[in-house]
Amino acid sequence: MTRTVLEQLDTYGPSHCEALTPEQAVAYTRELTESQYENFTVASWFLPAGLREDFYAVYSFCRWADDLGDETGDTAYSLELLAWWSGELEACYAGKPRHPVFVALAPVIAKHDIPIKPFADLIAAFVQDQTVTRYESWDQVLDYCTGSANPVGRLVLYLSGYRDENRQQLSDATCTALQLTNFWQDVRRDVIERDRVYIPRKIAFEHDLNIDDMVSVIKTDHQLRKTMGDCCGSGSCLTGGGVEAILPAYRQTIYTLVTKTWPLFGQGRQLWPLVKPDVRTDLKLFTLGGEAILKRIEKQRFNTLESRPTLTKTAKLGLMMRAVFAKLVAPLTR
Repeated sequence: MTRTVLEQLDTYGPSHCEALTPEQAVAYTRELTESQYENFTVASWFLPAGLREDFYAVYSFCRWADDLGDETGDTAYSLELLAWWSGELEACYAGKPRHPVFVALAPVIAKHDIPIKPFADLIAAFVQDQTVTRYESWDQVLDYCTGSANPVGRLVLYLSGYRDENRQQLSDATCTALQLTNFWQDVRRDVIERDRVYIPRKIAFEHDLNIDDMVSVIKTDHQLRKTMGDCCGSGSCLTGGGVEAILPAYRQTIYTLVTKTWPLFGQGRQLWPLVKPDVRTDLKLFTLGGEAILKRIEKQRFNTLESRPTLTKTAKLGLMMRAVFAKLVAPLTR
């Protein structure tokens, strides 16, 4: 999945970018979006038909920006590519789109009068990821979410015809909650794949969890798994690797972070009755999915150090049916 975008740099990259007609560009963004195995794509099935192509263009922008920042494995190269992507964004707003994503996005921007800020904020967040890998406080993590997550919700609102500050702030709450949930779900993966930690040091310190020790334990355990094979499905091969020593403090830290995340989901739910039923279904799917992950974290006693909480296909289907049912009965309750 992630290689798809990077492999296209020879065709649509800084050195060479093939020109596509608007029709070809729209087809490109549709194919890119539908090829991604993500809940983001699944949820788009419930969007009004007239918004789907607009959504594909916005999603494709996000996909490219995300992969340019996260998938190169080279900080300097990522910064170079993100600077190029920012330049392509500015060219689009200057009326000279070149990249197929921006050729498809330009009429969407004009149609919905979308300002440049949410797009620019997303790129800035991916740039920040290249240089900031640790966070001291809860407020610093929340500030990061204002660029890495909240613009996505605001873009969806623009596509749906909503521009007021009240709805945007409620959307921000949901997007921040989803981003935070992903952080607590993926602590181990973020350390191993990108040497990033989003757990605030101050909150970890309150529970006697040393972030540097945690990172060392995760990396050591990862090497043990590679050497011995992944016998750790039950956690049986983790004993003695330092995990047991930090696990109580880790659980208390994640407990605190999950507790601080829940109210944001509650705040975001206030947006549901303020949007059209079609859009509401997507919002519910994202919220219910994020809340379900938090519940899984609670069920495994906040131990995301040894086991990453995920949703089964059955659970995902249940969330989808729940949202669809709410959409169907909405007209009957008004």
